[in-house]
Amino acid sequence: MAFRSCKSPALAPLAPLTLGIAAAFSAHAQSTTSTIDPQTLPPVTVTGRAPDAVATIGGFGDLPLSKLPLQASVISSVAMKDAGVQSLADITRFDASLGDAYNSEGYWSTLMVRGFATDNRFNFRRDGLPINAETALPLANKERIEILKGTSGMQAGTSAPGGLVNLVVKRPEGTVRSAALEWKQSRTWRGGVDIGQRFGEGDAFGMRVNAQYDDLDPQTHDLRGHSQLLAVAGDWRLTPDTLLEAEFETSHRSQPSVPAMSLLGNRVPDASAYDPRTNLNNQPWSQPVVLDGDTASLRWQQRLSADWRAVAHFATQRLVSDDRLAFPYGCSAEGNYDRYCSDGTYDLYDYRSDDEHRRTDALDLGVRGTLSTGGLLHELQTGVLFSRFKSRLQGQAYNYVGTGNIDGTAVTPADPTLTGTNTNRDERNTELYLRDAITLTPTWSAWLGLRHTRLKRESIATDGSQPVSYTDGFTTPWLALSHALQPGLLAYASWGQGIESEVAPNRARYTNAGQALAPLKSRQVELGLKGSATDLSWGLAAFDIVRPRFADVGSNCADDTNGNTCTHQEDGEQRHRGLEAEGAWTAGDWTLQGAAMWLHARVEDVASDATLNGKRPVNVPDRTLKLNLSWRVPLLTGLNLSAGAVHEGERMVLPDNSLSIPGWTRFDAAARYEQRVAGVGTLTWRVGIDNLSDRRAWKEAPLQFGHVYLYPLAPRTVRASVQIDL
Repeated sequence: MAFRSCKSPALAPLAPLTLGIAAAFSAHAQSTTSTIDPQTLPPVTVTGRAPDAVATIGGFGDLPLSKLPLQASVISSVAMKDAGVQSLADITRFDASLGDAYNSEGYWSTLMVRGFATDNRFNFRRDGLPINAETALPLANKERIEILKGTSGMQAGTSAPGGLVNLVVKRPEGTVRSAALEWKQSRTWRGGVDIGQRFGEGDAFGMRVNAQYDDLDPQTHDLRGHSQLLAVAGDWRLTPDTLLEAEFETSHRSQPSVPAMSLLGNRVPDASAYDPRTNLNNQPWSQPVVLDGDTASLRWQQRLSADWRAVAHFATQRLVSDDRLAFPYGCSAEGNYDRYCSDGTYDLYDYRSDDEHRRTDALDLGVRGTLSTGGLLHELQTGVLFSRFKSRLQGQAYNYVGTGNIDGTAVTPADPTLTGTNTNRDERNTELYLRDAITLTPTWSAWLGLRHTRLKRESIATDGSQPVSYTDGFTTPWLALSHALQPGLLAYASWGQGIESEVAPNRARYTNAGQALAPLKSRQVELGLKGSATDLSWGLAAFDIVRPRFADVGSNCADDTNGNTCTHQEDGEQRHRGLEAEGAWTAGDWTLQGAAMWLHARVEDVASDATLNGKRPVNVPDRTLKLNLSWRVPLLTGLNLSAGAVHEGERMVLPDNSLSIPGWTRFDAAARYEQRVAGVGTLTWRVGIDNLSDRRAWKEAPLQFGHVYLYPLAPRTVRASVQIDL
């Protein structure tokens, strides 16, 4: 796990010329030049509080994070390479506020921010525009990943309250000639190239190409697959005031996914006795999950004057997927449909939903600039965002095929008959937004964010039944006040709201299967303190988030055999009060970085079952700690060694808190060596060992579709790579 030390995030593509500082939590890209020896470079650690670190997901353009009254993390492409990141789920190691929320190997990733699971339909952005994350999002052509923590009504019309994730695409920045080969235990190989060039009179044109191929064969049994990516980004500087940018990416991934373990009757199975390489999706008829994605965007930026700029940005995303699984679900023999049988058997289903089509289109028209009125300086952004989402699905198979077991040795016949319906959806949003950063005095600033959303949503079952249509409108405000106590020290307070959208699962048990529910409003209060100096940066934030709670209300809510008895609806609320702390300290050749979160999460005001009031939500750790110590070896220029630790606290398994999984701690180690070869370029060697002690533990315990799942911590994993930059 490594992060690089540099001075400007704008130079992030110069990966081979940077100093990598190993880390186990969020850090921010900087760069050095090739004329500076990294061994003699004064150590500078840049985190979310650094004066020149910028995260566009914050919503205030190019203002540095150190001056914004909010919390965000930026994970650079170099940091992801140093940590061996291969999917979005892998970035949870970088920040104490990030966690796992139903992350199955071979499937798309779901993240948790401040204890709330992100919504893959609404909480993800690509260069600031909404995308659908119900797919494997490629990372090879991404310059960085930005994570906004907290309620996001100012930045998004509808989204879960934990935070937003923004993927920033690599753009032409100069001459780039890079190729890499990576290996990961047991036999996973990845090869890729990154090529960039400016050309034409005055370097008016730029091109950036990323290509990658993965041969996937991880330690988990029966999980062979492959993936590939091709991405091209170009720009044209028509005039000094006009920039036109275009890019596209096409990706393909084919790999089986891994069903999770579950409770065995009324007990949590012993994680130390469970082989984390087990794959319960190993029937002779098991098929891979296939995820195809095509995304393209066009952005026009025009400088209107010295203080004002206009932007028009359009993007389209088209996804096609085949979702298949030998699906363990429940134990009818014991009358339990939310867990496996006490003897280690379970009901097994043949699940297939092929040829799923999802499309997202977005157009953002905005202006930004500064003006002075009444003695106050305003940095304004205003505009309108039009977005459209459409899903077209086919009939699906979800058929009982017999009894499986947790040893993965039982064999059952297949039944791919399309016996179930799916749900087609159409959504149209129009969002008017205004953001204003107001300088009140040299040390005081006020911040205003306002977004008005008009939406229209329709859904209908694939057999033409259950049509639903509704329109709605709402306004989500955000306010903050900040005070520069002294240079490098900022205090702030903020308040904001968010709107969330929910759809009842498409299962026979629900009276409202596949139907969209009315939007529900969440709110957040946050107090923060940020400090930065030459060798130390730190931050502290206290937050209080209240979110309406969705629940299954009725009888047989875990049983599809007696349909139409359960309703998915609002029922009470979930309140997360927490404290985040993070910092980085550099002393000579040593860098210590750390992040921690303490979270007091509770369920309140539940009407259907008052015994749940005061209980902890399922799958939310009460504390998280991520540390990393990095050493630049004085006797060998270019060598960095690091050791990291990740600790997550206890998680509840059942809503009544009668069962839980204990906390766990994982240790990692990594090394990065930059070798300059005369007449060739720079070779960057990386090696790492994740889960150094081969710790066995249950990593997470999501409650999904009314069923308890247990995902194991990945076994000890060795990885290595070599990168050449010409």
